[in-house]
Amino acid sequence: MKSSETREARLRRHQRVREKVTGIADRPRLCVYRSLNHIYAQVIDDLQGHTLVAASTLDAEVNDGKSEKSKTGRAELVGSLLARRAAEKGISQVAFDRGGFRYHGRVKALAEAARKGGLKF
Repeated sequence: MKSSETREARLRRHQRVREKVTGIADRPRLCVYRSLNHIYAQVIDDLQGHTLVAASTLDAEVNDGKSEKSKTGRAELVGSLLARRAAEKGISQVAFDRGGFRYHGRVKALAEAARKGGLKF
């Protein structure tokens, strides 16, 4: 399978998920994007079209121990950072949008760390 076909397949899976998962003010959407080297997460209110909270491996708080941690370890740090920032904004419940990626590895690590941080899916 070519890389373009793989990307298109992920986008089709993501579209199927987005038909069912929407973020509202009471329960915004936690969207995850995983690239080859980084992972990004946002809490989005789809009705207003605003990003309420965001975190990624590019943040200074996560990037400090970059050489020590694996990519999965950094994904856990992103999940806990996102949960802490969401708690500061008063967000306790989210709808999880895995972005067409399998719930495995880095995506799973981020989700479980966010749950430990106090977010409810």
